[in-house]
Amino acid sequence: MKQCIGAISILVRDYDEAIAYYTTKLGFCLLEDTPRGPLKRWVIVAPPGSAECRLLLAQAVKPEEIAAIGNQAGGRVFLFLHTDDFWRDYRAFTARGVRFAESPREETYGTVAVFSDLYGNRWDLLQLKNPPAAAMA
Repeated sequence: MKQCIGAISILVRDYDEAIAYYTTKLGFCLLEDTPRGPLKRWVIVAPPGSAECRLLLAQAVKPEEIAAIGNQAGGRVFLFLHTDDFWRDYRAFTARGVRFAESPREETYGTVAVFSDLYGNRWDLLQLKNPPAAAMA
């Protein structure tokens, strides 16, 4: 049996604002933007080369959804963006205005730095020292 996480929903303030950030600042690909009614869209973005897990950008509507924008993990790192070249991506993100909360550091598991997206969600940019064989293929 094979299973995978196909998408993770992330609350956003505005679809177009979020699409612009993820595609221009992080270099993600816009895979789908389909209207689902007068105020709802099915918006999927993913990092280049990503084969399975994608982000579903979900525009917050209800007060409790709006309150959770940027804090979906209670202030902890929420998402982990693996890369095959940390320094390439770190430099590109920095040049495009991505805000890093710390300087890059070497850990036993790899090179990592925490950044925040436009809403304040915390991410790890991470190059693993020993990635699983299929992860970076």
